[in-house]
Amino acid sequence: MLKKVDLSLMNSMMGESVSAYLGMTFTEIGDDYIVIEMPVTPKAHQPMGLLHGGVSAYIIETIGSVGSTLLIDLNNEHPVGLEINANHIKGIKTGFIKAVAKLVHGGRRTHIWQVDIHNKENGDLICTGRLTVMIVQH
Repeated sequence: MLKKVDLSLMNSMMGESVSAYLGMTFTEIGDDYIVIEMPVTPKAHQPMGLLHGGVSAYIIETIGSVGSTLLIDLNNEHPVGLEINANHIKGIKTGFIKAVAKLVHGGRRTHIWQVDIHNKENGDLICTGRLTVMIVQH
């Protein structure tokens, strides 16, 4: 079960990171899932004006890694991305996306997250991916 953390605290911790630059906002934490929303602007585009696939992969890595921090004791361990894959299904040029990371496996040493990124307006699947996180002792 994910720890319940104040969303405003999570969002304020982004500081001047890439996540903040892109406008990512944590909007929900459930027992086994976490949600991010983000505007699709030229900051996140590839040269053809579509959401960059690397940004989708960044979202998958970010949301899964943050989800893993809500499962572990950060005083003794930390999460590191071990493997990521992303399948780009449909393009999006403007609007908002909603990424939902669902915990598939929450073991002692590895976590697996399934992440689906949708067009928030019409629900179209933009990208689907999976992140494997390794839990490392300090």
